[in-house]
Amino acid sequence: MASMQSWRKAYGAIKDTTTVSLANLNSDFKDLDVAIVKATNHVECPPKERHLRKVVAATSIARPRADVAYCIHALARRLAKTRNWIVALKTLVVIHRLLREGDPTFREELLNFTQRGRILQLSNFKDDSSPIAWDCSAWVRTYGLFLEERLECFRVLKYDVEAERLSKQGQGPEKGHSRTRELDSQDLLEQLPALQQLLYRLVGCRPEGAANNNYLVQYALALVLKESFKIYCAINDGIINLVDKFFEMPRHEALKALEIYRRAGQQAGNLSEFYENCRGLELARNFQFPTLREPPQTFLATMEEYVREAPRMVPVREPLELPERLLLTYKPEESEEIPEPPPVEEEKAPVEEPDSVPPVTEVVSPPPKTELLDTGDLLVGPK
Repeated sequence: MASMQSWRKAYGAIKDTTTVSLANLNSDFKDLDVAIVKATNHVECPPKERHLRKVVAATSIARPRADVAYCIHALARRLAKTRNWIVALKTLVVIHRLLREGDPTFREELLNFTQRGRILQLSNFKDDSSPIAWDCSAWVRTYGLFLEERLECFRVLKYDVEAERLSKQGQGPEKGHSRTRELDSQDLLEQLPALQQLLYRLVGCRPEGAANNNYLVQYALALVLKESFKIYCAINDGIINLVDKFFEMPRHEALKALEIYRRAGQQAGNLSEFYENCRGLELARNFQFPTLREPPQTFLATMEEYVREAPRMVPVREPLELPERLLLTYKPEESEEIPEPPPVEEEKAPVEEPDSVPPVTEVVSPPPKTELLDTGDLLVGPK
């Protein structure tokens, strides 16, 4: 086994040297190609910073978009051709570092590229050269899913959660809030599921078997772990905002909000388990893990009761134009009778008639007044 591993390392070094030589001879972007090969070589260690800096510089906003597109193409080609878990993982790390530290132009071009082909889709990737390689291959596939979901979340939110600066209310010492704290109901119901799906992929990045103690895997896991804090903050602030708006929602929106609230409780527990697993790793020595608190389950019963009694649409306070009025539909019960408004006629002499029932524009039963429970902030500061 030891001789086989030595042979594989020697073979990988020969392949890297050959690829660098070919890039120097045949490539119009030879400096970039050489930097990518050296940053993603077969050596089982994180990419060297000097090579990574060259790749970052090649994707800066000062460079033509064609250069940025070529860099993405070169990384995609490197990822597609390799069957070595070290090369694949280091290529994903380079892409992740560029998303975190590079200019927005790289992310925009990567989004355009993924619409033509999913370069981060590694469901068929495997390196079965050894038991260690097998376990690490499984983590490479999971890591690729997380990065793919990260791009999809950006497509929905139109901003990068990790790059967001938390805003503060006033001058107090309290922690800042994510922009999900200020969203309206429609945006909230669209963005929170995307954030929860991203957190689902993040929690799935728990290494197993031999990958759990591999230094290169732990290096990549540290990048994932750093992003968990702001993702959970965004979900937490969104849930607080959702609760504030919940008892004003029509039934179809309240059903979506209820499912989001349920999933938030489950994910708080899953993320706590993920943190516990990471605490025992060497990478966690410099991290301060927050203490998470699940949303109160007693409040869930109050929300479910409201959903059963919630109106099917929001009361209309002002007359709407015809196109907007058509969007509001209401089907009365069989026992209900809705009087029709009297026809409009020209002015005539007043005629005494029995009192008529005033016209009803819509029949909406107001929601029961429900006492809001104080959910508090679900994210407590670091221990």
